[in-house]
Amino acid sequence: MASTYSLNSTFKLNSGYEIPRLGFGVYQTPPAETEKACLEAFKVGYRHIDSAAAYRNEAGVGDALRASGLTRSEVFFTTKVPPPAVKGGYEGVKAQINKSLETAGVDYFDLVLIHAPYGGSANRKGAWKALVEAVEEGKLRSIGVSNYGVHHLDELERHIAELKAERGNGGVISVGQYEIHPWCARNDVIDWFAKRNIACEAYSPVVQGARWGDKTLVKLAGKHGKTEAQILLRWSLQKGLIPLPKSVTPSRIKENADLYDFALSPEDMAELETDEYSPVCWDPLKSGLDD
Repeated sequence: MASTYSLNSTFKLNSGYEIPRLGFGVYQTPPAETEKACLEAFKVGYRHIDSAAAYRNEAGVGDALRASGLTRSEVFFTTKVPPPAVKGGYEGVKAQINKSLETAGVDYFDLVLIHAPYGGSANRKGAWKALVEAVEEGKLRSIGVSNYGVHHLDELERHIAELKAERGNGGVISVGQYEIHPWCARNDVIDWFAKRNIACEAYSPVVQGARWGDKTLVKLAGKHGKTEAQILLRWSLQKGLIPLPKSVTPSRIKENADLYDFALSPEDMAELETDEYSPVCWDPLKSGLDD
């Protein structure tokens, strides 16, 4: 298993494009520090950056891309459409996509996600339609959602079928992004995606440090000679997820990518996962279809 993945491993999306199986997150990274952190990540070998309009650091990612010497096609750049834009439906999301492209200074995004399911059913459908159109226009390569509960996902499939009937193309879901770790495993969402070949990304994969010192985690770190963060990230990879660790510290950025010379056993994997439902971030999955 240790050799099954490398820093260059990718997953083939429903869109036909490839996504690197390890991403670098910039959530809560100050705009002024984003370029430097991304350049450090590129130096280590990351080729996948996860941003969002709400993070206010798309520009820093774009600056890093241009300063890195890498070609645009070498870096998988994700952003997300924030809830206020989704609440503006089709027009709101269309405007946000153009604004994000301009802010980042790029011609296209590799992936754009609807950041959360807020806005009500009609606006979610309009938001998805705007993403599908932007793919057709070459502004986006792949599209998906973040923080959608299974009830939202089922609704999205209905919207895709309706849009296909209405306009000939309803689009395809390529990626879903969620808070996932052993204390919030979300196997219902993972199973929904697995049946449809949808890539599942994990944000807060090291639980924002909230579980450092956990007995099982400490034991496995000792057993494998790795840090607790590396154990959690390896768990994520072996679950078939795409973890998105974040840091501005060069040593940690490097450490979080050093995951490919060991493997957790099936027993390690099972022992680490819990039945707890303890998210450390927001939890829009619980919102109703009318919210």
